[in-house]
This record gives sequence, C-alpha cells and structure tokens, in this order.
Amino acid sequence: MTNTEMEASESIISIRNANIYQSKNLVLSNINLEVEKGEFAYLIGRTGSGKSSLLKMLYGDVELAEGEAKIVGFELSNLKESQIPFLRRKLGIVFQDFQLLTDRSINANLFFVLKATGWRDKTKMQERVLFVLEKVGLSTKGFKMPHELSGGEQQRVVIARALLNDPELILADEPTGNLDPETSEGIMRLLQEISQSGRAVLMATHNYTLIEKFPARILKCDNGKLMDSKVLAEQM
Repeated sequence: MTNTEMEASESIISIRNANIYQSKNLVLSNINLEVEKGEFAYLIGRTGSGKSSLLKMLYGDVELAEGEAKIVGFELSNLKESQIPFLRRKLGIVFQDFQLLTDRSINANLFFVLKATGWRDKTKMQERVLFVLEKVGLSTKGFKMPHELSGGEQQRVVIARALLNDPELILADEPTGNLDPETSEGIMRLLQEISQSGRAVLMATHNYTLIEKFPARILKCDNGKLMDSKVLAEQM
C-alpha cells in the first residue's frame, strides 16, 4: 500500500472525482477531499452553492451518482438504502433548527434516539444520556421540556444528541444560525473541544466573524467547485 493509499484509508472522509446532482442539475463537480480524524473544517459558500447538497451526500440523503466517496468506512457510490441507518449511527448531525421533539423532555428526546438506534439496556441508556448532557454542560436540564430552554441550550441538546452513539464525525449545518453572538461563541468552543477529543467536525456556516475568531481549515463551494484552503496552502 502506498503512502497516499494509507492516508486515504485513515481518513474519516475520502472523496475522489465526485459529482453531486440535485434534480439532475450538476451542483458540484470534480470534488476531491480528505478529512482526517480529529480535524475541524468550515464549509462556506453562498446560498445555493452546494453546501447542503454536499452534507446531504455525506449522510446518505443525496445519491452519489459519479465518482467515489468513503465516509466513516462506508462506500457511498454503492450505498444501499438499508445501510443508511447504520451509516448515520456513526455520524452526529447537528441542524440549525434543532429538530427536537417538543412533546417530551430532553431526557425523553435522547432516549428516543437511543431506542431508534438499537439500545435496549435502560441502565446503560440512562448513563449515556447523563454522560452526553454533562459533556455539553446541561446535566441538570434533562427533565426540562425543549420550550423551557434558551436557543443556546437547545443547540447544546442537539450536540448532545449527536454525541449519543460516539460518532467519528460531526456534520453541523449552520449550528449557530439562530443564535446571538455570545451564545454562538459558546457553541463554537464546544464543537472545537469535540474535535480535539478525536472526532472530525465539518461545519457549514455563513458566520465569517466566527471563522476569524476560531480559525480552521476552510472548504468553499464556489462556481460549482469545492476549494480547499489546506490544499491551496500546500501548493504555495
């Protein structure tokens, strides 16, 4: 195995010559990307530039029709529908609009996800829920209903939910989009801590103030291409 092949095999995300389509329209072409364990990267670009399409391809919501892509050990070019739940168990997905179940407590929201992903032992489930809530600084808020929490606290619950199955990769789509600047900085510090613990984080954002304050690798969708600050720096 060559060094290049070894690097690819150790990547959390490995994409080769991929084209992404939405409704038969080519959105991004000739994507080549490697994201390693523990790496933090921003995904930026104008609305409609392909950020969401790339994220959806990575979690199996958009089919990869052309090229090769491997994420957390799953080949996306021949991904079967029956494999998608197993792929998503190895990912943590953080949405801008929280998507919490409003009719039940925070603990019940997290229990629901554990049950849906195959957990059965109630003691272990309780331990895991407490563990992830402690990780995001909400160990005393599990009995609350979502509407009783602030926007920042709800987003921390969403991050806790994303951590339940100990994922190798967090995909965050505008996680600070609905939050004030101070709360956004707290969420950024939390995501960076998660990255430093060995998980890769790919975060789509329009918030350039946060990027300046928390610098990291930048992937930019522009004119149908994905540009990579890491690759550009290596070429200079």
